[in-house]
Amino acid sequence: MKDIDPFENPDLKRLELFIYLTPVLGFFPALWTLYRRRDSPSRQAVSRLSVTLAIGWLLGYILLGTSADASESFKLPLLLMNSLLTSGYFVVCIWLMIRLSQHQSLRLPVISTIAERVVRKYLS
Repeated sequence: MKDIDPFENPDLKRLELFIYLTPVLGFFPALWTLYRRRDSPSRQAVSRLSVTLAIGWLLGYILLGTSADASESFKLPLLLMNSLLTSGYFVVCIWLMIRLSQHQSLRLPVISTIAERVVRKYLS
């Protein structure tokens, strides 16, 4: 009997890419995709981009939050930058989802280059 892959449907494949681009939660399935190393190059590229965005946001969030707790005079500006970083992360993820729905390229100028070089080296 022939094995039928339920993800052969192109709509389901695009849905999987939408899941990868979901802010915060999409990090885990994207990381699993990179760990398996069996998927198509486009899914690997979106996974690397998602992981890079999530790790960058998490590092910035932790560093700004820790700095705000340690500083008395810069507490408000650091917390404001922290909220702008989080809002920017969510906006970029939603913008990438919109571009995915319009069948446009998902490359970001600097972040895609970092994803291809660094994340591919360690996770792919």
